Order: sequence, then structure tokens, then C-alpha cells
Amino acid sequence: MTQTPPSVGVLQSLRNWGEHSVPPTLLATLITAQHMRPFQPLPMMFPPVLLFSSYLNLSGYQTDAAGITAAWSGLYALLAMRRKQQFSKKFTIRGAVRGTSLALCYANVAAGGVAYALGRPRSDDPEDPNL
Repeated sequence: MTQTPPSVGVLQSLRNWGEHSVPPTLLATLITAQHMRPFQPLPMMFPPVLLFSSYLNLSGYQTDAAGITAAWSGLYALLAMRRKQQFSKKFTIRGAVRGTSLALCYANVAAGGVAYALGRPRSDDPEDPNL
């Protein structure tokens, strides 16, 4: 007799995604791949912040890291959507990386927003039982 695992709701799935450290790291990697050659200074401000968000997440500040990831992913999506792209260039490797990074931005905004809205900030109080 095998037991089926309990089903996880949509909000819990989004919260799990938002509290994970890999999505901001992956987005930072994709942004770096797009804007390193030729070097573009404005978009290259985003990878350090996203990597810092992953560091915060691994340090135990999942709710705060989710908020930072959601905010900066949304800002990058707004910046990236301002650039026009020809239809023929959407089917190149560079176009696929751009599309993947924008899709990941939207997922991070949704998941990070849910995780930030539903999460509790970590307390540095030594008497807090949630540490």
C-alpha cells in the first residue's frame, strides 16, 4: 500500500519558489550573459543585487530576500521590455535567453510577492522560538 503525497496548493508552490535561493541566482546569470558583451552598465547593476538576495536567503532571511528578488526582478522586466526586438531576432540564442530571463522575472515577481506578503520577517531576538 503506497501513500500519495499531500497535494500542495498554488499559493504554497509560489511561496516555496519565492523563498528559494536559486531563481535570483539563475536570473543574475542570464542577465550577465545578455549584457556582458558588449558591456551595458545599467542592466549590469542587477546581478549583484540579485546575488545579494540569494545570500540573504541562505542566511535565513527568506521573507526579506523574496521581497528584494520580486522588486528587482520587476524593475529588470520593465527595463528589458522597453527595448524593441525584431521578430526575426526572437528566434536566436540571444532572443531565447532574453525570453527566458523575462519569463523568470515574471515568475520571480509573482512568487516573491506571495512569499513576501505571506511570510514573517525573521527576528534577531535570541528568545524568539522561530530562530
